[in-house]
Amino acid sequence: MFRGIAQLNLDSKGRLAIPSKYRDDLVSSCAGRLIVTADPSKCLLIYPQPAWEPIEQKLTSLSSFDKKIRSLQRLLVGNASDVEMDGAGRVLVSPPLRKFAGLTKNVVLVGQGAKFELWDEGQWDLQMDNALDFKDEDMPAELEGFSL
Repeated sequence: MFRGIAQLNLDSKGRLAIPSKYRDDLVSSCAGRLIVTADPSKCLLIYPQPAWEPIEQKLTSLSSFDKKIRSLQRLLVGNASDVEMDGAGRVLVSPPLRKFAGLTKNVVLVGQGAKFELWDEGQWDLQMDNALDFKDEDMPAELEGFSL
């Protein structure tokens, strides 16, 4: 279970150092093999390989004759990149994926349960500003009665 936010830096080669608090879990659960892919929100998703496989299977089993499904397949499966943590716990984020998400040096890694989101720091700050700006009428029906 991945949770929390880490402010990190991409090095000049596009490598991201996975925070040490996640490394042991990633090594034991997937031998450090991860999938990095694009997300419609213009961030990147990072999955342990075993968590990604059922998602990919479900996506590819959907009809590609539906334009929205085909677009999502292209985005998620078409951009999926296999990466492996090196001995220093780093993964290489490909140039096309860095470009897609607008990643520069300063990034934010956000734990989201079974996966991570990787954001450009400035875009993450905008997401957080927007997260604080919704009204009751914007509340999804699934959250009715939800309490913290």
